[in-house]
Amino acid sequence: MKKTLLSLFMLAAAPLLAVAQPQDWANYGRYAEANAQLTAAPDVVFMGNSITDGWDDAHPAFFTDNNFACRGIGGQVTSQMLCRFRADVINLHPKAVAILAGTNDLALNNGPIDIPHIAENIVSMAELALAAGIRPIICSVLPVGQYPWRPEVENASGKIRELNALLQAYAEERGVEWVDYHAAMDAGDGSMRSEYSNDGVHPTPDGYTVMERIILPVLKPYMSAKQ
Repeated sequence: MKKTLLSLFMLAAAPLLAVAQPQDWANYGRYAEANAQLTAAPDVVFMGNSITDGWDDAHPAFFTDNNFACRGIGGQVTSQMLCRFRADVINLHPKAVAILAGTNDLALNNGPIDIPHIAENIVSMAELALAAGIRPIICSVLPVGQYPWRPEVENASGKIRELNALLQAYAEERGVEWVDYHAAMDAGDGSMRSEYSNDGVHPTPDGYTVMERIILPVLKPYMSAKQ
């Protein structure tokens, strides 16, 4: 049987395609076991990157005592979170989801992306939540003066303000909750206050305390009464 040009091309390209495709790009596997072991739906899922990922390490009781689920993965950009949003949020059937995302996109963790497209990924997560009967809570990106691992990114603070303005406008237009961490943690020049971060990007335990104080009143309607 004669091989077609297409089949010959596919055979030649197969090794290259295999090399080019990373394994589990969205990291579905990170929380697969934890999701399977849940015996009851969490009241709120926290979706995010390393800032969320480090939250339950710094303050585990904030999650265990309040029936919250942490689903942050360090280094992730919004497109990765959007891919795993069904597995790590919708399928858990929470009452609400707190979405804190976008800083790694601005830090070029997955290459260049325009700010409106970052906002669109977050909006898409919020719309998926609404369609599933889950209340989305949109959180502002935290202030950053400069990304230590990406010093070539210029005007990080201005880009964060631009992204936050788009997210806040969406939240107000759609009638969903907007949580502003930025204002409380801003040093005044767009960087994070030094007492709230050791590297200018990730919160210290004191920084997480500030964030908890800001978001808890917003989460109260979705929290089950404690026994």
